[in-house]
Amino acid sequence: MISLLFSDYKKYKKYGGNFFTILFFTQGFWAIFQYRVAHSVYKMKFPIVKQVLQFFCLIWQKGIEITTGISIPASVQIGHSFYIGHFGGIILNAKTIMGNNCNLSQGVTIGVSGQGENRGVPKIGNNIYIGANVVIAGNIVVEDNVLIGACSLVNTNVTANSVMLGVPAIKVSEKSSDGYI
Repeated sequence: MISLLFSDYKKYKKYGGNFFTILFFTQGFWAIFQYRVAHSVYKMKFPIVKQVLQFFCLIWQKGIEITTGISIPASVQIGHSFYIGHFGGIILNAKTIMGNNCNLSQGVTIGVSGQGENRGVPKIGNNIYIGANVVIAGNIVVEDNVLIGACSLVNTNVTANSVMLGVPAIKVSEKSSDGYI
């Protein structure tokens, strides 16, 4: 947990800001910090201690959710160097899986969608940039180095290095997320 928090902090520092600013005035970092602690508790092996701590983590999560508008359940799986550029309106489904070095903007929803065997939650790869007000939904895979432009709806699989735009999102180039992460 400590190494993941440190990698998240380093990424925030890379985008500007000092320790005081990041820790006390950056709502995205508050949500990530709370998530990392809650996820560590979620993975604990001691049932009684785990249940007590999960109760407090849930209250803390709801406080962060009300304060920042960012909902990241403890069961979500997120790799290192996670960054939320702007707070507000960010909802991640409890079964979301995200890789390393991902950036989210405000208004992002990653959720369940589909019918029958197509119903499910996306699996998001490494080095992903997700623009403002994007919805990614369904039993799909977003491969590595993908950029998803603002106000897009992604409901189909996305190949590596793609730039996706539109509703529904289509591939507009293969320039990848390089330069955005």
